[in-house]
Amino acid sequence: MTPQRRERLLSVLRKRQPDLTVVLENVFDPHNISAVMRTCDAVGIQELYVLTNKIPRHKKWGARSSSSAAKWLTVHQYEDAEACFKEIRNKYEKIYTTHLSSDAVSLYDINFSGSVALVFGNEHNGVSEEIRAMADGNFLIPQMGIIQSLNISVACAVSIYEALRQKTNAGHYNQQRLPDETFNTLLDEWGFQSDDLDAINEEAQ
Repeated sequence: MTPQRRERLLSVLRKRQPDLTVVLENVFDPHNISAVMRTCDAVGIQELYVLTNKIPRHKKWGARSSSSAAKWLTVHQYEDAEACFKEIRNKYEKIYTTHLSSDAVSLYDINFSGSVALVFGNEHNGVSEEIRAMADGNFLIPQMGIIQSLNISVACAVSIYEALRQKTNAGHYNQQRLPDETFNTLLDEWGFQSDDLDAINEEAQ
């Protein structure tokens, strides 16, 4: 690994956000999933949840859409909704679903300085009633047009870039926020050798 490559990967890893995740419920098109992965990587999201309890489990993602982002993310695939949301609930304080309802809050009213999971439903029906019942509330993206809907990958990008804006203002990208154990595990998965790990640990002390 070249010094430039080493510093690039370390810089990316130190900006990963352990308190923000995206959940995709029964999204049909693997290219939509891959586009979401690419945006998650760009924003600093490390963990992504893919639930397929109503459709076949995805065997691969659309490589062209993701630009190989999948290999840099921790993707959790579930076929059981309750098991999926039990894990999410254990890791994140608030769960919000994209759903146009009378009690939905604006995306811009969500406090992303806390611990948040955002759920996006499939291309045809959105987030199901079953999943909405497991969440803390619904949110919507303000829109001024006639067609009150966005492609799922676009909706996700708009939403998590609002999270990036708030997190930037809160200084969340200025220091390592991943737990040391997770940080070191990812270093290993990303190809750092034992000598690299020793040097990084010495630098951190």
